[in-house]
Formats: sequence, C-alpha cells, structure tokens
Amino acid sequence: MANGEILGWVSHRFCMLGPVDGPPNMSLPKFVIGMVFALAIVVAWSYVDGATFTTTVLRVIGCAVLIQIGYFLLVYVMIARSAPTSADRARDAERSLGADKAAEGEKLSARRSVH
Repeated sequence: MANGEILGWVSHRFCMLGPVDGPPNMSLPKFVIGMVFALAIVVAWSYVDGATFTTTVLRVIGCAVLIQIGYFLLVYVMIARSAPTSADRARDAERSLGADKAAEGEKLSARRSVH
C-alpha cells in the first residue's frame, strides 16, 4: 500500500501520526495531547482546591476556550507572516493583467460611446 493510497473513505496518510501542513514540529496529535494534559491539570487543581463539580466543569470549559482562542490566533499570525507561494504570486499576476485589460476595455468603450 502506497503512502497516499485511499482506503475506503479514509486516506492512509490521515491515519499516520506526522506533521500536518505546518511547521515540522507541529502536529495535530501533539496539540491534542497537550490540550488534554492542560485540561487534566485544571481538573487536578480544582480537585485539590476543593471546588464543586460545577466549578470544575466551568474551569475546564474556560480553559478549553482559551486554548482554542490562542491556537486560532497562533495560526492566524503564522498565515499572516508566511511568505507568498508561487501560486499566490501567479494569481496576483493574473489579477493585475486582468485589471489592466479591463481598464483598456473601459477606455476603448468610453471612446466609442463618445463618437
């Protein structure tokens, strides 16, 4: 079986524990394990603190929301700082050429309508 071969509905690559389109050291399993450990620490802290079940649940939800907001902001910053790819440069070049042609077409149509 090849590395990218499709098995039914699930790609074989999806099941591998490796990097997911990002920096080489950042992978989904590492993120999930880190998040689970962070939430486990919040649960342990709540237990030691003698918090009620409701307070513990609220703390875990709050921690999970903060982790997700932080993750979203981190990904946003990484995307904003990333250098444009060759596909991005090609798309921008096509758009600028299309805008130039459209501007020329407008100039010609305006001249024709004047006569």
